[in-house]
Amino acid sequence: MAATPAAEAVLVQSVEMPDTAIKVEGYDFNKGVDHNGLLDSFLSSGFQATNFGLAVEEIQRLRAWKLSDEPIKEDEDDEFKDQAAREKVKTTVFLGYTSNMASCGVRETIRYLCQHKMVDCIVTTAGGVEEDFIKCLAPTYLGTRNPLHPQAASGFELDGKALRLQGLNRIGNMLVPNDNYVKFEAWLMPILKKMHDEQEATGEFWTPSRMIRRLGQEIDDPSSIYYWCYKNDIPVFSPALTDGSIGDMLFFHSFNRAGFVLDLVGDIRAINTLAMKARHTAAIIIGGGVVKHHIMNANLMRNGADHAVLINTGQEYDGSDSGARPDEAISWGKIKHTCKPVKVYGEASIIFPLLVAQTFAKDGPRAPAGAK
Repeated sequence: MAATPAAEAVLVQSVEMPDTAIKVEGYDFNKGVDHNGLLDSFLSSGFQATNFGLAVEEIQRLRAWKLSDEPIKEDEDDEFKDQAAREKVKTTVFLGYTSNMASCGVRETIRYLCQHKMVDCIVTTAGGVEEDFIKCLAPTYLGTRNPLHPQAASGFELDGKALRLQGLNRIGNMLVPNDNYVKFEAWLMPILKKMHDEQEATGEFWTPSRMIRRLGQEIDDPSSIYYWCYKNDIPVFSPALTDGSIGDMLFFHSFNRAGFVLDLVGDIRAINTLAMKARHTAAIIIGGGVVKHHIMNANLMRNGADHAVLINTGQEYDGSDSGARPDEAISWGKIKHTCKPVKVYGEASIIFPLLVAQTFAKDGPRAPAGAK
């Protein structure tokens, strides 16, 4: 019987798939519980699991790169003509994250990266700074499984009015007592006074990055992200540092004593110069908004980052920078067109620790960028 027009329409003849094409296949639990094997299987699982696998490969590439991989140019600096010196020059890694990452348990993952100097520069929000310090002074709690709220399911649904009357601030399904901010104020205000004294004595203004470095020194707590940034000389840029509790403290301080200055121009020079001098860069960005754009814009100064991994839930249809796919950044020159950028659409409190487990933590520390 001859094929009908309907059959011909439905059963359009397929092209032959190449031998190298990856077959979709997930993890077989008959092999037992092998978490490494499970995460490795994500690459061939499809959907965002595959994007996760691609992100693992991109991070492996950026960690493997050395200047010695590149041919020596005629105008190369004398110090980098030596092959041994070129072996030591690694990718400069920019890590960006929004404040909720310091609020939740991802803080400990970020702290690990800074403790072992696996990143070279951080960009975060005001909350991303202060929530780390506040946790050194008092804990954040889950909104569920506590006697104050026995009916809570996950904690996301807790009533805002009731929480306000209890002096509890909700971050998603987590609770931060107002007392935590009282303790933060008691810790920060004397430091602000000392910093103001030093500014008047030296005539040198503070930048947000210098202020964060000083606070990392003052906290003197190995559980802190910024303690390790201070110890390992990792610059932390926060162009919106006044947009949070730190800004409140600066506001209150200004009524008692005017004249304290945070120099934003000094920091934009510092981050842009860092990107321009880097021989090879990578952007790993959790979330969007100012942290994403600040890193991307710094890399524009060198005609784009060489590697990029983005993790967020934003969608591109509203035209926001937060939701934009990496290809949009390529059009602006913020990511190199030769790059193989990856965006994982997912919630970072799940994605990022798994990503670090399969890359940075598995491989262990590497020599810092530019090490000699």
